[in-house]
Parts: sequence; C-alpha cells; structure tokens
Amino acid sequence: MDWTKVSTALEDASKDGKVFPGAVLLVGRGGEVVYHKAVGSRSVLPVRAEMAIDTVFDVASLTKALVTTSLVMQLAQEGKINIDNRISRFFQTFGTYGKEQMTVRHLLTHSSGYPDVIPFYRRIQEADRAERAGIMGTRAAAQLVYNDIFRARLDNMPGKAVKYSDVGFILLGDVVEVVSGGKTLDRLATEKIISPLKLRDSGFIDLSQLKRSGLEPVTERIAATADCPWRKRVLCGEVFDQNAWVMGGVAGHAGLFSTATDVHAIAHELIECWHGRGSLFSRDIVRYFWTRDDIVPGSTWALGWDTPTKGSSSSGAHFSDLAVGHLAYTGCSLWIDPERELDVVLLSNRIHPSTENIKIREFRPLIHDLVMEALGYAG
Repeated sequence: MDWTKVSTALEDASKDGKVFPGAVLLVGRGGEVVYHKAVGSRSVLPVRAEMAIDTVFDVASLTKALVTTSLVMQLAQEGKINIDNRISRFFQTFGTYGKEQMTVRHLLTHSSGYPDVIPFYRRIQEADRAERAGIMGTRAAAQLVYNDIFRARLDNMPGKAVKYSDVGFILLGDVVEVVSGGKTLDRLATEKIISPLKLRDSGFIDLSQLKRSGLEPVTERIAATADCPWRKRVLCGEVFDQNAWVMGGVAGHAGLFSTATDVHAIAHELIECWHGRGSLFSRDIVRYFWTRDDIVPGSTWALGWDTPTKGSSSSGAHFSDLAVGHLAYTGCSLWIDPERELDVVLLSNRIHPSTENIKIREFRPLIHDLVMEALGYAG
C-alpha cells in the first residue's frame, strides 16, 4: 500500500490552515491499523501546539452515532425499547402540536419533523441572568431544554420529510436516560461502551461536575475549537455546541470527546458485531440499524447512521452500498464499510479559531478517494 498521495493531501490541507489547522487520519482494515498520521497544529490560539496522533477531539455529532444510537441498539436488543414506540410512551406531557405519532424511529432517521437547531441556550442564558440562578451548564438547564423540546412546534409532521435535526437527538438522549432508569448518558456511555472496549481517551466532560468541584479540564492533549464570541474565549476542553454546553456538556446530539484510536475501536467492534463476532451488539441488530430505512422515500438515512449518497457523498466514490457513516460540524467524520472490514476516521479542528472555513466539504470526498486508491478499491 502506497500512502504517499494520502499523506501529501493531508499535509497540504493543514498548511496555513487551508482546510484545517490540523488533523488526525486513521484507517483500519481487518482489525489492523494500516495508516495513522497527524498533521498540523491542535491549536493556533492562544498558543500554537503541535497535533499528535493521540490528540483528543470534540467529536460533536459523532456522539449521535457512537453513543446515543449505540445505546438505543443495546436497549432494543435487550427488549427494553422498540424503535416504533411512540415518544409519548416515555413522557406523559409529550404530544402537543402534532407530535402524538412521533416514534423512536422518526428520531433515529431525522424524520421527526423537528427543525435542525433551536437555540435553547439563549433562553437558558436569559433565564440565568434574570433569576441569577446559576443554572448554566447544569442538569436543571438540561431539563429546561427537554421541556422546551416537548413544547416546540414541528416543521413537518413526523414521517413526512427528512431534516437532519440536533433537536431530535437531544430528545432521543432523554429517552435513553428514562428507559435506563434515570442513569445519565455519560454514565451509560462509560458502562456500556467505553469500559467494555477499554477505551482510554473517550468520554463526556461533565461541566456541572467541574463547576461543583471547582476544577478545570486538562487541556494539554485536547484540540482547540472556536474562538467563541458568546463565551468570550477560545474553546478547549469544553464542548463547542452551545446547547450541549448549557446542558452541562452531556447530551444526545453532542458532547463526546475522543481520539482517532478510540473512534476506530468502536468502529471495529461494530464491524465485528456486523459479522457476528463481536460482544456489544448482536449481528442482527447492527445489520438492522445499518440498513437504509424507507420511512421517507428517497432518504439516505439508516437508523442513526447515514449511507453514501450516489455522486455526492462525503465518503467519496468507492465505498460500497453497505457503508455507513456520520459527520460532525467540528471537522470530524467516520465512514465504515463493514463487508470490507474497513473504517476511516478523520478528526480535525476545522472550526479553530473560526467556523467560517468550510473547505472540508471538498476535502472529505477527496481524502476518502485517495484512501480507497491506496487500499486498492478505486479500480
């Protein structure tokens, strides 16, 4: 395997922050890491620091697939949840404004009708200022967010259209906690995924716990994200997503921090389970969740995971029809081709120090095509 083109493209992308200040790319095949490289800087502000292969990233929306969806999969195989359960089954006050028919499946396939984003953090900020309650970044704030989601109006009736939605996955995280007897997502992630796989560098940074203890997160290995005008600082060691931040850093749509090695470990376990060789999930449940759902005709979404869109996928042109993947706003992505036992993890800090650079949209398919060429799948 000749990785020259891949390495050159990565290095070029990080020069002068062309695509991102820095990144880590890991390619796994057949359970082995066949390529692992870090380029550029993990931060340029307030000081420049070199990227390393063990840098920890805010993987943002990869939380949806790696944590929230994985926990739903486990609950489903344990018979504790049915993905066609209505959400009103779990919450007595849920069901206004056309939400009576909304199901877990709708949330997983982004067909719930919820908008993509609702700026709940603004209301929490206003309430915090008005009442001087000190609720920012606490479980109390998270409950206010859930209450607002219950009352929110939909853009479409459930099942009528696909619209990628953070809101739906925030709600799904709440469902997981309720079905799990009130255990928090971060605790569930640790018990059900992180500890069983012996992941060393993954988890949520619980801001409410840090606040109570008066501690600061250790940032020496963490990639910086945006220079946030709202929080008035360059973010490092705290979740970028504003709604996740006011909820205490733990939410169903964002909040996970991880390394390329750990993301690969989760991907590898999922691949093993797809082949019937893993331990966390049954073969049938992984294959079911990784099959395109037809609840909305023409949708590319499986359950909690996306699949390649012909001609315009961020995975490029050479992943198979069985592939699944997910992207993250912070510049991270994961694509998995289970039949080939292949996973490609790209973690970058593309929003550091500004969110304006969107050249990663062009870079993602390019780098995936070069990876597939190096592996011999581009012919």
